[in-house]
Amino acid sequence: MTAFLSCVIIGVSGLVGSISRNTQYATLTTNMSSILPVGAVLRDRYEIIDLIGQGGMGAVYKAEDLRLRGRICALKEVLPELISEPGMETQAHDQFYREASTLARLDHPNLPKVSDFFAESGREYLVMDFVPGYDLRQLLEAARRRGDFLEEATVLGWAAQLCDALTYLHTQEPPVLHRDIKPSNIKQTPRGVLKLVDFGLVKLLQPDESRTVTVVQGRGTVAYTPLEQYGSDTGHTDVRTDLYSLGATLYHLLTGESPADAKQRFLKPGSLVPPRDINPRISQPVERAILTAMAQHPDDRPPSAEAFRDLLFSPPLSPLSASPPFLEVASRTTWVDLWRAHRWLATAALIATVLALLVSLWPPLLPPEANLIATPTALSGLP
Repeated sequence: MTAFLSCVIIGVSGLVGSISRNTQYATLTTNMSSILPVGAVLRDRYEIIDLIGQGGMGAVYKAEDLRLRGRICALKEVLPELISEPGMETQAHDQFYREASTLARLDHPNLPKVSDFFAESGREYLVMDFVPGYDLRQLLEAARRRGDFLEEATVLGWAAQLCDALTYLHTQEPPVLHRDIKPSNIKQTPRGVLKLVDFGLVKLLQPDESRTVTVVQGRGTVAYTPLEQYGSDTGHTDVRTDLYSLGATLYHLLTGESPADAKQRFLKPGSLVPPRDINPRISQPVERAILTAMAQHPDDRPPSAEAFRDLLFSPPLSPLSASPPFLEVASRTTWVDLWRAHRWLATAALIATVLALLVSLWPPLLPPEANLIATPTALSGLP
């Protein structure tokens, strides 16, 4: 617990530091984040067709491979000056190449293939498969416009694919963390296959955690980010960080509402609304799995993507069934959170109960007149 609270403190200090860095780089961002025009050719090979999206760290373009006519790809742009301290651009460049080489070796059906990487005009580029189709945020918004929830069976089918992808990433040597899992970073192809896209925050977890490195410095997206990820790379993130984000993503997909963020939950325990309170059609095992994955402390979450998948697809527990150790800890944590959230109400109820008990046990105090009527001596003096 001490280490976890240290991560929270580091995260707050890292957030303050990031604000100063953002101010320092504001002018740089304005100067360097100009959009590449349609028709521009990079590395004498990739012709820009369209802008897919743009963020503070760069942009993503749709491009055609001029060497392989007809092949459409996605170019992920990274601005090294925005991911390193002043004077560290060379180290950031070398780090990008090391990590891009690792990403290029990944090969999984639920991950876009990284086929090339290069630098041009002070910017770094990853060349990846272009994934057609809609992202899950768009599918969720379509369901909300219909006034309906996404079907649990559909979401569980997506969850199974995502767990497979995370199992693959987390079992690499060294393990690879995504750190920005959310509905808009998951696309569904016309054939129904999910692709976990946007490797902008991928982190390679070295055996010595003091030497973790990140392709693009960032904190992820607030609603899907656990406490230990706030701030810089000094946070002790591991595979359970991705499980929190996946749990938050499933929460959003099944309820249509983004979950309370980790900072709000830390400051106001009990602020996370149980999924079944929003969508009663969610089954109990799925709700339990999601809340377990979103536990504030990493030790209370499933230890792996496989364990989370088993929990998602497990049958309802009977009263005598044994729960996994991490689930038992999560349950205890939930009661602690409830006590903290309602301790004043519980204290008042306890005091009222004690007072009621004392009143019921205390002998009644009768007036003197009542005592005279009740005694034989008093009766004998009457005419």
